[in-house]
Amino acid sequence: MVAVVGAALAVAPRARVASAPVRPGLEVLLSDSVHLVRGKRVGLLTHQGGIDHTGRRGVDRLLGAGIAVRALFSPEHGFRGTADPGAPVASTIDSATGLPIYSLYGPGAQVSPAMLAGLDVLLIDLQDSGARYFTYVAAAVRVLRAAEAAHLPVVVLDRPNPIGGAVQGNVLDPARFSSDVGFLAVPMRHGLTFAELVLLARHDLGLGAEVHVVPMAGWKRAMYFDETGLPFVAPSPNLPTLEALIHYPGLCLFEGTNLSVGRGSPRPFEHLGTPGLAPAAVAARLAALRPPLPGVRFEVDSFTPVRPGDQKLADTLLAGLRFIVTDRRQYDPTRTALAVLQQFANLPFHQCLDCADADSLADAAQFTLQFLPRHFLRLAGDSTALGWAEAGADPAERWRAQREAYLVRRRPFLIYPE
Repeated sequence: MVAVVGAALAVAPRARVASAPVRPGLEVLLSDSVHLVRGKRVGLLTHQGGIDHTGRRGVDRLLGAGIAVRALFSPEHGFRGTADPGAPVASTIDSATGLPIYSLYGPGAQVSPAMLAGLDVLLIDLQDSGARYFTYVAAAVRVLRAAEAAHLPVVVLDRPNPIGGAVQGNVLDPARFSSDVGFLAVPMRHGLTFAELVLLARHDLGLGAEVHVVPMAGWKRAMYFDETGLPFVAPSPNLPTLEALIHYPGLCLFEGTNLSVGRGSPRPFEHLGTPGLAPAAVAARLAALRPPLPGVRFEVDSFTPVRPGDQKLADTLLAGLRFIVTDRRQYDPTRTALAVLQQFANLPFHQCLDCADADSLADAAQFTLQFLPRHFLRLAGDSTALGWAEAGADPAERWRAQREAYLVRRRPFLIYPE
């Protein structure tokens, strides 16, 4: 069973900037749909992004409204969002409320029957990134599986897709590349809200859990997060800004190479770098592409990763290339990442176009693009991915066909108008 509560609330007047803050599912639940949790013992899967429009924690709002929250569950990065990417998160106690926090991230992490003992309903309130590599939907699926086994209903409190509803990039092949960083047949930039993503996952995985969705009020599919009026909270320690989130669906692919994406720097996922790179040469080649890459420009950059979560090039000054969005409505980070990947793989550095400035001819010859094949394929989710950097390789038609099929397939799970 799937129910969308108060779906009509999702329609907003046409405006580039919301005249009033978008109301997340948390607030809609408490004002319009509290019957779903009133008088029931509640378990809540949430994290640092589960707040209201004033920044108050969802668990505190629920308790303040007299809702009997009895247990908390947390995804990757933990309940407070401070754990490093990929780091196992231990279960603990919330010091403010005394409630247990059960971690759903780490080796063998599952929702056990003991964690659900005494609960009547499970809430999910997570702020997603808008890119398929995020593990939060995997945590939600663990809750759905456990809820189905325990015959408990699940209520998903919806939140904005922070980078809007654009759909870009290739569609993952789950039969060959299923993992926590990609197990659904969705594009790199999937264009769904978190509740819509959960509904699609429920269908694709054949889950029978009873799911109720409490949609947002005032959100439109074209909105970016800074148009919602809501306070921005980084969904991950390495995605501290909206700019980083916009680049993330494309630049995350470079985690599967020997290039640093800036983890441990002030601007993660806004630049790429490595020793020996000739960024001026690459920037010049990218600027000369015809047709040009829309909505983005490139600058020569340098940065030093400090305690990077990916362990790449720690405490090393890196020559880099910074990505700057100039028109986010036109920008396609997935196609841009592919173009940059091809330049790194095929640019004849010994004939670089601009080696005079900070990049010497000797420095320009030192860098060779290398793949971490297993990780790159896991992120790309496509058996042809290692060939994307080859001269002349262009998966555009294949990606277009995948996108069109996906847009049709996702329609039954959309809560907000296209």
